[in-house]
Amino acid sequence: MANKTILITGATSGIGEAAAHIFSANKYNLVITGRRKERLEKLAEELSKQNVEVLTLCFDVRNNDEVERNISSLQGNWKNIDVLINNAGLASGLGPIQNGELDDWEKMIDTNIKGLLYVTRAVSPLMIARNSGHIINIASLAGKDVYPNGNVYCATKHAVDALSRSMRIDLLPHGIKVTNIAPGLVETEFSIVRFHGDKERADNVYKGFQPLTAADIADAIWYAASRPAHFCVNDMVLTPLAQANAYVVNKK
Repeated sequence: MANKTILITGATSGIGEAAAHIFSANKYNLVITGRRKERLEKLAEELSKQNVEVLTLCFDVRNNDEVERNISSLQGNWKNIDVLINNAGLASGLGPIQNGELDDWEKMIDTNIKGLLYVTRAVSPLMIARNSGHIINIASLAGKDVYPNGNVYCATKHAVDALSRSMRIDLLPHGIKVTNIAPGLVETEFSIVRFHGDKERADNVYKGFQPLTAADIADAIWYAASRPAHFCVNDMVLTPLAQANAYVVNKK
């Protein structure tokens, strides 16, 4: 296992899956995680064709016991994680604060904030032990701005933005890079999940302009991860041409 190793959370779809493909094409060995075992196994089979090694860990980042058990199960060279992509995240619901669904709120807080923290807490000591590593947090344009009815989702992504900056300071003495990546509108399963499976409503989000793709974001992640050792990309904001900020989009 002479190749570098990357661990990607939420690798079963969207940006996580696209990142897995670009890193395997560049000969990284991969630890891919997610809740959907069948998808993980199918992705592992595809990635293995790139002549890299792939390890699947099926767990929910919202459950710290599962996170700790799975990360502590890593043996040998698999513990030498060079890059961690904290990608697992979601939006659930879209409505004014006074009508908020507590289940939606808790799901976003538990996944976007606590899940990211649990995984970082489990993986970062492995990097510190080697005085080397790179943590890439997938945040959102919603972590730079707010928009109507986005309240709790925006709050969770603002938290990711703040955590990225804090991690950069805390891990600086250990030679560990931290990058915050803040995409705007990217057409993935994101809106389908947000609207609880309502595909028609999800599709309407991306009508009238060309959104970014998961591959676009994966390309930016690869750029950040492939810089020389002395070069750290701290923050990247990525939008479609048609999007000026979190709520202004030029739809035709």
